[in-house]
Parts: sequence; structure tokens; C-alpha cells
Amino acid sequence: MVYWTTFQFREWQVTLAATEGGLCYVGLAEDSEQRLNEWCNKQLGEIPREKNASKLAVYANEVAKYLAGVQTDFSNLSIVEQGTPFQTEVWRALSEIPYGETVSYSVIANRLGKPSAVRAVASAIGKNPLLLVVPCHRVVGKDGSVSGYRDGVDRKARLLRLENSSIVVG
Repeated sequence: MVYWTTFQFREWQVTLAATEGGLCYVGLAEDSEQRLNEWCNKQLGEIPREKNASKLAVYANEVAKYLAGVQTDFSNLSIVEQGTPFQTEVWRALSEIPYGETVSYSVIANRLGKPSAVRAVASAIGKNPLLLVVPCHRVVGKDGSVSGYRDGVDRKARLLRLENSSIVVG
């Protein structure tokens, strides 16, 4: 069973989904409910889904705190990573980027010991289903440019401003 909900927090439209194992999807776009359905069909198959805000309350509260500007790393949340072994390796590396900091795609590739895999790293980052919780918004171009975010570059830029991120490239 996948439980899901949507809620509005300030200017953010948030879509969350979780299984009994933990949070599995976070979206920030107006069409995230449709994107969630597409993601579920691809990653989980024809699993039953139920809209249930109470099952997701703990996750919604943490996301709302983050969007209110409270520094959090979401480490207290149970999450379920649905991806290939390489994707989950990349996503775990993203979780090590501190709040308010950014790194380039090449830095992530180097941290994984795969300096020539920058494009593969970027592709894995683009498939991250757990926006905010796995902070892919903290990854920028080598020149510091803000690009490539599943729910739009404008949202990525807003998240970086929320964190008062300084662009650090390497």
C-alpha cells in the first residue's frame, strides 16, 4: 500500500507518499500528484494507493518545518529508496551535503570514486524521488549555475535561497 497526500505550505505545493517502510516520494510541483502516479506505476507497479494525510503527518510536519526555514537533515525520518544500486549510492552521497552548502556534479562523482561518471551521476540525481529529504537541490553546475531539477529550476533556486546557500564549486 502507498499512502499519499498533498498539502499547501506557504507558496509550496507538496506531494508526499509513503509505504509502511517509510517515505518514498516528495514532490513540489503543481502536477506532482500526476508525477507520483507515474513514478508509482514505474517503480512499484500496480500497488494500491490511498490518500491518507494522517499516515503522512510526521513527514508533512518535517517538510513544513524545513520549508519554514528550520534547518533539518531529515535523519529522523524512515525513508525507502526505490532505485538502482548506483542511484542509491549517489543519493546517499547527496545526503552528506550540509544544509546551506552546494557542490558540483563532478564533486559527487569524485566522492564516489568515479570521476568520469559525471553524466551518470547527473542522471541518478535527476531520478531522485525524495526531493528535500535527499537534497539534490544542493548540486549545481561546475560553474555554479543552478540547473537540472525535477520540479523546476525556479524551485531549486528558491530552495537554495531558503537555505542561504553559498555556491561552492569544485
